[in-house]
Amino acid sequence: QLACPQLACPLDLGCHSVGRFSGEGMSSEAKVKKPANGIAVGLNKGHVVTRLPRVVKKTAASKRNHAVRELIRDVVGYAPYERRMIELLKVGREKRALRFAKRRLGTHIRGKAKREEMSRVIQKQRQRQAHH
Repeated sequence: QLACPQLACPLDLGCHSVGRFSGEGMSSEAKVKKPANGIAVGLNKGHVVTRLPRVVKKTAASKRNHAVRELIRDVVGYAPYERRMIELLKVGREKRALRFAKRRLGTHIRGKAKREEMSRVIQKQRQRQAHH
């Protein structure tokens, strides 16, 4: 009898625990990969390595670095794609600006950050115009 019912498999083949999609029907302990044993074949195959701890996120830039970046930005100006984003934001096409930034920068999060940066630039420009 090779037919495996979903519950209490007499053969314990594990056929019901391995789903077609990743993680389907698998317990949390089954997903954890066991450390490699240095052998080229088998369940724990692979080169033995020591895992490095995860890197902590970057902290905010120091006052000096912030001042230097601001000075460089004043001298150099904005990249052509940044100027185009500013124009899109001025017209009110925020979603289009995000899509444009995503295309140029590669990821959604970077695109959102750049859109926020450019919208802050527009706010500063408007504040300067109001003061003058």
